[in-house]
Amino acid sequence: MKFLSLAWVVAAATGAISSSVVPRAGIPTKFSWTSTGPLISAKHDGRGIRGVKDPSVVHYDNKYHVFASTVRETGSSLVYLSFTDWSQAQQATFHYLDAKGVGYRAAPQVFHMASQNLWYLIYHDGGAAYSTNPDISNPAGWSAPKHFYSSMPALIKKTLGDGSWVDMWVICDDADCHLFSTGDNGHLYRAQTSIADFPRGMGEPVIALKDSKFALFEASNVYNIGGSYLLIVEAAGSLDGYRYLRSWTSDSLSGQWKSLASTEQNPFAGYANVKFSGPAWTRCFSHGEAVRTNVDQTMTIKPCGIEYLYQGVDPGERGDYNNAAWKLALLKQVGC
Repeated sequence: MKFLSLAWVVAAATGAISSSVVPRAGIPTKFSWTSTGPLISAKHDGRGIRGVKDPSVVHYDNKYHVFASTVRETGSSLVYLSFTDWSQAQQATFHYLDAKGVGYRAAPQVFHMASQNLWYLIYHDGGAAYSTNPDISNPAGWSAPKHFYSSMPALIKKTLGDGSWVDMWVICDDADCHLFSTGDNGHLYRAQTSIADFPRGMGEPVIALKDSKFALFEASNVYNIGGSYLLIVEAAGSLDGYRYLRSWTSDSLSGQWKSLASTEQNPFAGYANVKFSGPAWTRCFSHGEAVRTNVDQTMTIKPCGIEYLYQGVDPGERGDYNNAAWKLALLKQVGC
């Protein structure tokens, strides 16, 4: 997959299908950010890692816990690191989570399932996978992969086309846990099961949101803000196809998603609304996640003062998206 191409520009220029801006529960209608320089990048440790991407992050027990995908020619696996301050991030030990069997794994999401007193790591490995661990700080404690489905669900198989089923995300309300995913095809999928049954019993997905392929591409994340919900999905922009993040709101996880900051000129995060403390080291604002201090399955964050860990790449980078030298940096919300 090429991440810089004219095809992305043409596809991303099509109009969104979703409804007009409706602010919810104090969620801003416009976002502004400052960005750090790269904080986490590949280590030269003999594993042939070229980049670090797809971060998931919580602040728990006075530490930042970061899970991410690694980029290398032989495929992707997961890495874990922890530290007390962002200035220590690059020096933190990389724990590679492939001890339970080497295989493709990417796009992690971590949270604590309060009713089970277990940490969950959600990721894709060709399917929708998860592992559990009673102790987030023990990288050797993760269980072997299990799957929400025994095979690709029928609706996804029917509608996927030339896309890929990727980037799973779990969020729970008072009654149910919802599994969101994307298809690299303009479809946002959602399935659900009861909190009591989770992770078993995940139902047949529905299409929760639909747009043109590159305008609603991948890397969805969903947060609870004051009882309403904020959805973020990655798109490709008109500037050589560089990635940016769009957003929507809804009153419920199974409800209609309404456009919020969802254009290239007014994105959730993109080159139009991010300022750098130094030189602009990237034009890509790609797959990321809000730093959560509430670490449970509700994915609750505050509407102001958001910090968002994202992946970027040098503007001179060309070639395969999956083999690029991605680095992680932190956005800090301003003007809220």
